[in-house]
Amino acid sequence: MYCPFCRIPDSRVIDSRSADDGTSIRRRRQCPHCQRRFTTLEAYSVLVVKRSGVTEPFSRTKIVSSVRKACQGRPITEDMLDRLGQQVEENLRATGSAQISTHDVGLAVLDPLSELDPVAYMRFASVYRAFESLADFENAIAELRAKCGESAG
Repeated sequence: MYCPFCRIPDSRVIDSRSADDGTSIRRRRQCPHCQRRFTTLEAYSVLVVKRSGVTEPFSRTKIVSSVRKACQGRPITEDMLDRLGQQVEENLRATGSAQISTHDVGLAVLDPLSELDPVAYMRFASVYRAFESLADFENAIAELRAKCGESAG
């Protein structure tokens, strides 16, 4: 790591701490040449590969925004949405993959959303999985009932 003050290409880590809910590491460094200290933030980046082949950094904000639409009119708080977004991000990072398809991101949303609110889950799943008939809804409801019990319907 280059020193931002004297540009020497060497520095020593003197302290490391977890930051941003454990998704990054804050490091205090000291330059052996000028003795000045500085902080760096290291984050594991996950890239999302879109259908077109374009890649972009994973965005928890995008997940929360898309799920928020499915939760309109439901008793879901912003805090609940933020926790869901964090859970999805943690699950995707846990795969260890540097690149994840949009399909896999959608799959990572479905399970926590089904636990949060079955109606919001059906709304999200109907768009994400491109339901085309009532049979698609019936199959998804049957899967949800099997997973969560009869109270899901």
